[in-house]
Amino acid sequence: MCCSGFLKTMMFIFNGCIFLAGAAILGVGVWVKVDSSSMLDLLGSLEGAPPQLAQLANVSYLLMAAGAVLLVIGFLGCCGAIKESKCMLLTFFIIVLIIFLAEVAGAVVMLVFQPLAEKLLDDLEVEVIKSIEKDYGESQSLTSLWNATMEELKCCGYRNYTNFDDSPFHKEHGGIYPDPCCNTTITDTIGVCSDTAARLSMIDGCFNKLLQLIKDNALIIAGVALGISALEIAAMVVSMTLYKQIGRKG
Repeated sequence: MCCSGFLKTMMFIFNGCIFLAGAAILGVGVWVKVDSSSMLDLLGSLEGAPPQLAQLANVSYLLMAAGAVLLVIGFLGCCGAIKESKCMLLTFFIIVLIIFLAEVAGAVVMLVFQPLAEKLLDDLEVEVIKSIEKDYGESQSLTSLWNATMEELKCCGYRNYTNFDDSPFHKEHGGIYPDPCCNTTITDTIGVCSDTAARLSMIDGCFNKLLQLIKDNALIIAGVALGISALEIAAMVVSMTLYKQIGRKG
């Protein structure tokens, strides 16, 4: 009885942690979707954009799905321990094993994901700048999307403010740049986001900001995944031990 109570307690602890980790991953997935959606939508709308770019947008959905699955697993493990159900414990073990193997495969993908993302974004530079020079200030949808992206990521242009030099907006407004390209302190002094104000503001390009966002999220995901993997191994061991003990009771 003492051993059985200890195993049940361990199952509660491990599955409680898995449940919380699932909630954390679900939250990260929502955060990634909200933080990067504008820029990814903008890049995805470009003519000639590589199909691999869709993988960047799908990362948030993958995280949300993984978080939801972990929430279910945590609940299933706790119920199996309470009811001493061999069926639930075996189902729990199989699902966790599959998730664990998927995480190992995902870890390998993450190792090559960052260089792939950087290469994809770098290859799109010419198309993005062409799009700015052709439509920013003329196409309402593209202009709004760029403004939302720059406000969201606190960036200017793809590489820097000079990407707007030949845009309809720049020509129509007599050499003025979009407001996100200038520091508000400088524009309050000078009055407008001119070439001088934009140069002094030194606002990062959206390429660098999006790449940094991907790298930061990859580190968070890797850290959470490492902790979850350890919990999953421990939970599988405890669930099988409890499964065998229930079998001996029967």
